[in-house]
Amino acid sequence: MTTSQSVDHFVSQLKRRQIYGSNHTALETAQLLRTVISNSRWTNAASLIQHIRELSVRLLQAQPVGTIIQPRVLHLIREEYRNSTKELCKVDSSTSLDSDSHDSTRSTAGESSMFNLLAESTTPATDYSRQCYQLKQLIIQGVNEIIDELESVSDTLAQQSLEHIHSNEIIMTIGRSKAVERFLLAAAKKRQFQVIVAEGSPTYGGHHLCKSLAAAGVETLLISDAAIFALMARVNKVIIGCHAVTANGGLIAPSGCQLIATAAKHHSTPVCVVAGLYKLTPIYPENHDTFNILGNPDSVLSFADGDLMSKVNIVNPHFDYVPSPYVSLFITNTGGHPPSYVYRLLREMYDLEDYTLDV
Repeated sequence: MTTSQSVDHFVSQLKRRQIYGSNHTALETAQLLRTVISNSRWTNAASLIQHIRELSVRLLQAQPVGTIIQPRVLHLIREEYRNSTKELCKVDSSTSLDSDSHDSTRSTAGESSMFNLLAESTTPATDYSRQCYQLKQLIIQGVNEIIDELESVSDTLAQQSLEHIHSNEIIMTIGRSKAVERFLLAAAKKRQFQVIVAEGSPTYGGHHLCKSLAAAGVETLLISDAAIFALMARVNKVIIGCHAVTANGGLIAPSGCQLIATAAKHHSTPVCVVAGLYKLTPIYPENHDTFNILGNPDSVLSFADGDLMSKVNIVNPHFDYVPSPYVSLFITNTGGHPPSYVYRLLREMYDLEDYTLDV
């Protein structure tokens, strides 16, 4: 299968929801990008960046709420290019300094610092059209490191569970998140605590999570979503997962998370979100509807009730948007961070040029 055919097949799978789930989507996307970088013909970093951006647009059109790993790969390409050309820049700079060495010795430390400050503020945009040897090898190595991180992110998150879960606590969660499940199971090996699981209608993922925790010896209570507010006063903290973390620190989370976060906010109960950094996206949720997927309404109200269905409009959204003030802490694979720190993580992981992926 050629690279073009691989891309078309992957886009088709995204449209049909055959590839779904934040970690699975990010991992498959990173592997596809590695194939594209390895097999595509590109002469410099500029042409590769343009090619990746065009591919990113296709992927976003196929699945608008898919986990966005492409900006991180673009940041990797830009960073490896800058690092590779840094030595050449140093040589050019040293040659220029040698020609004016007698003038440089007369400069004071303060003047030199001011000169460097002004130089940094007037640095032109990086020219990515210059050829750089071994750039492909460096980029592929970096993408492999991203893939390794995606494969081990659940284990890394679970290792931090004892820092956030203490003995005799009462924890509430909703539905079933694989990251949250492994997080709780890891803590249960050394701590005794109770978990209240909201069933997460209409998918009822909470039933599966409750069964998994009970099998591991965790004291578990399964409740309906309607009982969340009534029991929140007894809860020490809420731990949930999410599909994506937006640029303002908000969450695109499974349906029902806004309900539990709102109840926690009313009772001043801290809300901890277990999420790998690959879920961080530079997108701002200006229109929440564009980030949602509407599922089959039959799971909410059966088509057998034909008379009733003809009188009501039934919406079955897959996701909720949870504003950043409702979140107390993000537990990531690099440690815990408050929502206000998201902007710093964005600057470290993405370039400003890649905040929007339109071509």
